[in-house]
Amino acid sequence: MRSIFALLLIAMCSLSTFANEPKIKNVVFIISDDLKASVLGCYGDPHCKTPHIDALARRGMLFRHAYCQGTWCAPSRESFMHSRYEGKSDINLGKHFRDNGWYSARVGKIYHMRVPGDIIDGTDGLDVASSWTEKFNSSGLEAHTPGDYACLNQNIFTTSLENRESTKMKHRMFVTVQYDGDGSDQPDHKSATKACELIAEHKDDPFFLAVGFVRPHYPMVAPRQYFAPYPWQQIELPATVDDDLADIPKQGIANTVSTTNAIGKYPDNQKRMWTGYYASVAFMDRQVGRVVDALDQAGLRDSTAIVFTSDHGYHLGEHGFWQKSNLHEEVLRVPLVISAPGFKTGETDSVVELVDIFPTLSQLAGLPIPDSVQGKSLVPILADPRAKVKDAALSFHKGHSLRTDRWHLMRYKDGSAELYDMKSDPAEFTNLAGAPGYAAKLKQLDRQLDKTLEANGLNK
Repeated sequence: MRSIFALLLIAMCSLSTFANEPKIKNVVFIISDDLKASVLGCYGDPHCKTPHIDALARRGMLFRHAYCQGTWCAPSRESFMHSRYEGKSDINLGKHFRDNGWYSARVGKIYHMRVPGDIIDGTDGLDVASSWTEKFNSSGLEAHTPGDYACLNQNIFTTSLENRESTKMKHRMFVTVQYDGDGSDQPDHKSATKACELIAEHKDDPFFLAVGFVRPHYPMVAPRQYFAPYPWQQIELPATVDDDLADIPKQGIANTVSTTNAIGKYPDNQKRMWTGYYASVAFMDRQVGRVVDALDQAGLRDSTAIVFTSDHGYHLGEHGFWQKSNLHEEVLRVPLVISAPGFKTGETDSVVELVDIFPTLSQLAGLPIPDSVQGKSLVPILADPRAKVKDAALSFHKGHSLRTDRWHLMRYKDGSAELYDMKSDPAEFTNLAGAPGYAAKLKQLDRQLDKTLEANGLNK
C-alpha cells in the first residue's frame, strides 16, 4: 500500500501539471488606428463615451504606461507584429500561431493599409500573407460617404459629393463626415460583423483572430448619433502656454502645426476636430463591444485572451501639433488592455511596450517564444500589477525616445534633445535639456538610452 506521503506527492504533482497547462485556447487581438490613450473613459477622459472598452478594462489589466515603438502606422504595426523595435524577422505573430496549429485570421487593418486609399479600394496594403490562414478586407466610402462633409482646415462645409478631400490629397486629415444611418456601411462595422461570424464558425478550434478597426483615423466618419453627444460649442481645447515651441528643437516639431497650417485660423474648427475624433472613437468602441459580446455568446470568454490597443497616439492641438510622427507623449502613449482568464483584474503603472504583446500572447497560449522576439512577456504583470519587466520604453522617429516611469528623453539625430520630468510636467511644457541642474540626469538617461539601443542591436 502506498504511503499517505506518496499519495499526497502524486496529487501535488498532478495539480502542478494541471496548473501549468495553458488555459488560453483562443486569442482576439483588437487594434484601433490613431487612438490616443487619454481619450478613453478608462484612462480618465470625462467626455468620450467608451463603455465597451471601459468594461473590457474592468475585466482585465489596464496598462497605464504602454508605449508604441514606431510613431506612425507602418513602422508601429511591423514592430509589434514581429516584436522588433525596427524592421522585421522571418516570424510574425500570426504566423507563429499558424505554425503551431492554430487557425489565424485577419479582419480589417493589421499591417499598414493606406487610409482611406486601401479602404476605399478594398486592397491589402502592406499585409504579410504568411500571417494568416484567411484574411478579410472591409471596404467603405470614407470621405465620399453621403452626408454632412467638412474639411475643417479649409473651413468648408457641404453635402455635395464633389471635390471632397480623399486619398493622397493635401487636406484629407482634417475631414469629418456625419450622416444619417446605422453605421452598417462603415468598414469598422463590417470588420466587427465578420469577426463575430469567425468566432461562431471556429469556436470549437483554437484560433488567433486579429481585428483591425480604422477609426478614429481620418477621415472621421460616423453616423450622426455618434456626433450628437459632443457639440463643438462645449469642447475645451488643450491648454497652451506662450512661446510653447521656443524650447522644442526643430526635429521635435510636428509636421502639421497650427502656426503654419490653416487649422490655426479656425479655433471653432479645432473644436470640431475633437467632436469628430470623439464620434469616431465612440463608433469604434461599439464595434469592440460587438466582438466581445460574440465571445460571450459562443461561451468562449473563459478560454480567450483579449488584447485591445492602438498603433500609436495622436495630437489634436496639444502644443499646436496635429496628427502623429513625433516623439511626444500624446503620440507614444497608447491604450493597452489585456483580459486573460485566470489572471487578476486591475491597473498597473509598469512601463511596457507594444513589442511585448507577441511574447505575452505566446506564453499565455503555451507556445514557445521565438529567439527573434525583442519584447518581454507581460505575464508577470498580469499576475502582479506591481511587477516590472523593464525600466523604460524605447520609440523612434528622427532619433529615439526613452520613457522611464518619471523621465522622458528625446534624442534626435542632429544631437538636439528634449527632457521632461513627467511627474511635475506631464504635458511636456518645459524642456529641461540644457537647463541648470539637469546635466547629470541628462547624462544618466543618455547612457541608459545608449545601453538600450546596444542591447537590441540598434544604431544610436
